[in-house]
Amino acid sequence: MAFMEKPPAGKVLLDDTVPLTAQIEASQSLHSHTEYIIRVQRGVSAENSWQIVRRYSDFDLLNNSLQISTLSLPLPPKKLIGNMEREFIAERQKGLQAYLDAITSHHILSNCELVKKFLDPNSYSVNYTGWRIRKKYFLMKIKNQPKERLMLSWADLGPDKYLSDKDLQYAVKLLSSCSHPYIYKITFATANESSALVIRPFSEKGTLKDLIYKAKPKDPFLKKYCNPKKIQGLELQQIKTYGRQILEVLKFLHEKGFPYGHLHSANVMLDGDTCKLLDLENSLLGLPSFYRSYFSQFRKINTLEGVDVHCFGHLLYEMTYGRPPDMIPVDNFPPAPSVFVVSVLESILTCEAMKNGMPTVSRLLQMPLFSDVLLTNSEKPQFKIPTKLKEALKTSKECIEKRLTEEQKLIHQHRRLTRAQSHHGSEEEKKKRKILARKKSKRSAYESGEEHSAKYSNSNNSAGSGASSPLTSPSSPTPPSTAVLASLSSHFVYDELVLALLQRSSDRSVVDPPSTATAAPATSSSSPECRGASAAQPAAPRHREPRSLAQLHPKLSERNSEENTDLRLQRSQDQLRPLATPGFNSLSRSCAVSERARCTST
Repeated sequence: MAFMEKPPAGKVLLDDTVPLTAQIEASQSLHSHTEYIIRVQRGVSAENSWQIVRRYSDFDLLNNSLQISTLSLPLPPKKLIGNMEREFIAERQKGLQAYLDAITSHHILSNCELVKKFLDPNSYSVNYTGWRIRKKYFLMKIKNQPKERLMLSWADLGPDKYLSDKDLQYAVKLLSSCSHPYIYKITFATANESSALVIRPFSEKGTLKDLIYKAKPKDPFLKKYCNPKKIQGLELQQIKTYGRQILEVLKFLHEKGFPYGHLHSANVMLDGDTCKLLDLENSLLGLPSFYRSYFSQFRKINTLEGVDVHCFGHLLYEMTYGRPPDMIPVDNFPPAPSVFVVSVLESILTCEAMKNGMPTVSRLLQMPLFSDVLLTNSEKPQFKIPTKLKEALKTSKECIEKRLTEEQKLIHQHRRLTRAQSHHGSEEEKKKRKILARKKSKRSAYESGEEHSAKYSNSNNSAGSGASSPLTSPSSPTPPSTAVLASLSSHFVYDELVLALLQRSSDRSVVDPPSTATAAPATSSSSPECRGASAAQPAAPRHREPRSLAQLHPKLSERNSEENTDLRLQRSQDQLRPLATPGFNSLSRSCAVSERARCTST
């Protein structure tokens, strides 16, 4: 988009601080080279992803452009012969993936224009300077005063722009009227529907970041800050003075209801021993913060004041140790010039502080590190904001905080999902699932067997209840022995014993063994059904019954016959035991004796 060009309707403004991740999905070999298919994703949503195709020469060109940072990046070496072999391509793909991980995890490199263009060429096609994408700087000279130079900055609107165009233009023009000893003076400022232009004096001393890194202000951003040659923090008195001045201006802006949220060492200009804040227009334009990828991970940092305090913790760490923290939160702090410095850092950058929330700016000013600092500047601050604009700024501030809260919620949900997937795929969890599945399978088989047995029993009960139950009058209750026998008649073991008695009575033998005669009275006295069957048996005509297995095979082992009989009787007793009553026991003993006698006689 051209300078001050009106944006097209419906255009989505990108948040350039949202980190990009890249994963090589596949490779394809052409006639003379190999192409790597890369999946790039913005943020945590898999829907916001796209594919790019890159050759090794593209990686090499990017790496040569990043050499200005003096960082040692793990790009695989070149190979002229044998570079089309399958094993070599697979090994090179692993090396290129490690290279992508290195540049996307580095806070400065991941935000630079070169890496953004490599991973997202459709969104980044204009050349910019500095760390911030979509912001350009120009050095200007005044004709009448050639020794005085000015810095012109131009920036597009960002995703946090919630002011109306009219309020935005009025607020930007109002910045030139702001007068504060710790705010860098703005000479001219204007804005339109797409961008804003700001002019301020150029400082030869550079920013606080230039002082910390011992860098020249005119050098490229990557060269100055990516890999400093000498890491050394500031003196204790400088840390206390600069820290107190920065906290004073933050307190002033918060009291005026002016949102900031863009504090970092490169936004603090040095004027002698005084720190002055830069880029007040960023929050009006909706530009995201330099440290947004850090504080968006913690849900307790959900206000612009909390954002400013968190950014101040980064700045204080950088002033103390001469470098940014390796990771956030910080568990252990290296030795510092004063224990009061560590006390302030612990209240902002530790894991406990991230969980409990940030201290206020007023609370930091009361801490021993800054409370005894004397401010010598007597300039009276002036910044008049109309009431109507204050209301618009308040609404914009609430919208900015709301978007931050929603983003933190998405990141939190994604982190929980990733942690659950990692736990679910662990070897220990896989073993637990196998054991549970095995137990569940056994339980299901056992329940299925019980259900099948219950269905079989119910079907027998319904079939045998009408055939074997004796008729009784409605007024007289059913005797216990009759009820037991009615339920027993459906049981297959009872049927087997009754059939055995009937088969014995119809046997072709004329004389029964003595054991059967002694058991007959007990049978007739216990069961009417059995008595009726015995009485009707002598009148039956003689006929030849089918011979048993023992009769067909007289030499069958007597031992096997006895074992089968005992096993059969034992199984019958085990299954009849729940239905035992005095009358039933007598019947079962008689039937058992008769069955054993029949088998013995056979």
